[in-house]
Amino acid sequence: MTTKPDRRIRKTKSAFAKALLTLLTEKTFKKITVTDIVTRADVNRGTFYKHYQEKEDLLDEVISDILADLEVAYRDPYEKMPHFSVERMTPSMVKIFDHVYTHQLFYKHAIDDKLRPGFQNQLCDAIKRIALRDFATVLNHSGVNPELHASYQAHAIFGLIVYWAQSNFEFTPTYMSEQLLQIVHSNTSFTT
Repeated sequence: MTTKPDRRIRKTKSAFAKALLTLLTEKTFKKITVTDIVTRADVNRGTFYKHYQEKEDLLDEVISDILADLEVAYRDPYEKMPHFSVERMTPSMVKIFDHVYTHQLFYKHAIDDKLRPGFQNQLCDAIKRIALRDFATVLNHSGVNPELHASYQAHAIFGLIVYWAQSNFEFTPTYMSEQLLQIVHSNTSFTT
């Protein structure tokens, strides 16, 4: 049984994560030092090393936590439903944009490629893996190559996230959810 970390530990790690993400608006990850992080977090250096060996470990944990939360948000609309149908989805059921909005500083850095090279691909791969795992039966019977379908789905969602972040999150998460469902439900033909 895994126990949840002590509240003080969670608060300290949250301060380190927030400090790192804030510092990324000022300089590249390579130029950020542990001293910068602990100073911004207002936590002593020894505490940092109690939790992490180096700043890369902190970044790895931030990314891991965000991707885990992304999976929860992505799966939320259908996880507890006995028979999921995208046609019956409502904007309030789509949680992925709430997740992105909550972590908008992280996503802005991810899209600007400030986290680590290739992270955008890692994000799309995470969405693709969820789709392949959770919708394997549907994808295998659709007549479309499951890998291609899941890749298309992941990149389409990521494309919406990129647009939204580049527009400084000018729309609400609800609006983005409405638009996603409009796109999914539309019968748009690209022929004239």
